[in-house]
Amino acid sequence: MDRMLIRTSIAVLVVSVLYAGTCGAQNTDACSKDLAREVPARRAEAPSGSEFIRRLAGLTDDERETAIREALLSGNLPSFLRELHAVLLNAPAGDSAARRVVVCVTPDYLAVGSDRNYFLTPMRLQTALAVAMRFHFMLPTPKIVDAIYAQAGTHLEPRPLPPGDTMRTTAYYAEHDQLVHLQRADVGSGLGDLIAGDKKDLVLTNRLWNFPDRVAIYGWHRPDGSRIQPLSTVHGWRYADYSHGVRLISDTAYVNGEPKRLLDLLQDPSTAVILSGEGQIHNPSGLVSMLGRHRERTLPQS
Repeated sequence: MDRMLIRTSIAVLVVSVLYAGTCGAQNTDACSKDLAREVPARRAEAPSGSEFIRRLAGLTDDERETAIREALLSGNLPSFLRELHAVLLNAPAGDSAARRVVVCVTPDYLAVGSDRNYFLTPMRLQTALAVAMRFHFMLPTPKIVDAIYAQAGTHLEPRPLPPGDTMRTTAYYAEHDQLVHLQRADVGSGLGDLIAGDKKDLVLTNRLWNFPDRVAIYGWHRPDGSRIQPLSTVHGWRYADYSHGVRLISDTAYVNGEPKRLLDLLQDPSTAVILSGEGQIHNPSGLVSMLGRHRERTLPQS
């Protein structure tokens, strides 16, 4: 495998510097480990990432999804994912209150296992929301995904695998997971560093009101800052493939240092414009509830 280099475009560097210059210690300290207090402690007997992959072998898609959900809800995820990072988003020019919103994000995508042996785990939207809501977190908007990439200390270059029916198999999940681990080792990224470029994101968008049986996917930034995946609601809600990741965002955000509920900020037009390129997310609590409900009827896979 070719050695990987951290390559970031001039545009991304400029944005990162601007963010860094306006994000003070108070904002960084706001994202304390206490925000992840609802994540259960990992049990000593919980399987490692590689063992979990072995247990998934031979399972149906539905069985695999159940196993992923149960593992995460039980707290079988590495401890470094409990260490949140502050990501700053500024109000548009001309905002009379000069508001700044800090969101607190996991340093990488959801994974099963320990710090020494973990598996970055794609999953369906319903599983992602179940885990997020149980832990008092939420999914990002595309604009938050962009801000995370701009402020990440480590940028991995996307490594897509050949497309086809195998994209949704456990073998593909495992192969791409290994590629990401090799990239991280190659660039010397430490556990807990804010990292981006390794997966696409499951995101929240108003489009899902019109397509409630879909999943919204966005991102996978290239080194020049462009995205492999524009915002898409093409796939059905049961769809997941190797390229998908779930980045959790605390449901507590900070507006000029004051704690606020993230879903309230997304509904308020004056703050939603800071957090979403669409502006206000209409009734985000209702949207999340609708998307997270179990559906008995059979839905298309894509």
